[in-house]
Amino acid sequence: MKQLVMLAAVSLGANLLHAESSRDSPFPDFGPGYLTFYLDNDLFADEDQGYTNGARISWISGNRNLKDIGSIQRALRPFTGDEQSLRAFRGITGFDDPSSVQYNYGFSLTQLMFTPENFSSLTQPEGERRYAGWSALGFSLHTKDDQTLNSVEFLVGATGKLSFAQETQDFVHDARDIDKFLGWDDQIPTEITADLSFVQKRRLHFGDNEHPLGMDGVGEWGMRLGSFRTTAHIGGMIRVGLFLPADFTDPRLSETAYANKYFNSETSLKSNWSLFLLGGFRGTAVAHDATLDGPLFHDFSTGNTREPLVGEVYAGIGLRIKSVEFAYAHTWRTLEYEEQVDPASYGTLSMRFQF
Repeated sequence: MKQLVMLAAVSLGANLLHAESSRDSPFPDFGPGYLTFYLDNDLFADEDQGYTNGARISWISGNRNLKDIGSIQRALRPFTGDEQSLRAFRGITGFDDPSSVQYNYGFSLTQLMFTPENFSSLTQPEGERRYAGWSALGFSLHTKDDQTLNSVEFLVGATGKLSFAQETQDFVHDARDIDKFLGWDDQIPTEITADLSFVQKRRLHFGDNEHPLGMDGVGEWGMRLGSFRTTAHIGGMIRVGLFLPADFTDPRLSETAYANKYFNSETSLKSNWSLFLLGGFRGTAVAHDATLDGPLFHDFSTGNTREPLVGEVYAGIGLRIKSVEFAYAHTWRTLEYEEQVDPASYGTLSMRFQF
């Protein structure tokens, strides 16, 4: 595992050096785009334990030429499936014409935190989850045609005290005047992390959506290699509603969460508003999770035994008013570690603004 992570980092570094040498400017074109806020919290399920909070702010550009994309995102091109990608990626992405795809790029800032159920213990309660925090800065490149979207994101972050998860939780608990969790000194150790994530979404056809009431959906699969998490997953989502927009936001804080037109589309919006229901599923094989296995380069036991397979289903509602979109999705997840007593559930609020 450690050797695979180091090999991926060396490969990405070599691509970054090449991208910087061929780029007219090291800075991307900050034109029109989509700004999205995500908030995961288990208080939506009347709990405060396990995966207790997640937050992300992301910005995804509109369609761009490669010359207008910055050096770090351009270094991800070999993994996008376009005409200059690695041969293996060109073979599995499914683009009919890799030379005619469109590109978006993005930035994200993410923080995740995990706590046991017993908030008053100064050490990890036996059988409960270890305190853990992770914060990361992400750089993404998205490639799409009219049927397929490939998203690649490189995330550099930190676990432990450098995640500032304790400070964030204490601030929220102070603001809401609720008890603080007292065992953060027993959290997983500090370690710098690097992760590379790939997700492919493919359009599911359910008619032409020429009528106000429509249905659409996406199927997806992905993989992630990194010192924070190494996983592979498969899943899908369906929307049903009025005046479904061609552009919409991933309803949950997931790997390479995306906000834009999912596919090349000349479809114009038929209304200034949209209202829709959504639902989906996801199955994940987990080879490494620093919050359950401990940081990759530390000899550290969390006291938890990770489950290798995790499943989840979710359902929610979305509303778009002109260029602003709001959504809520609730997730039910199977056990993530052997000592866990009850399956977890949590809610996700998302807000997207188009500029």
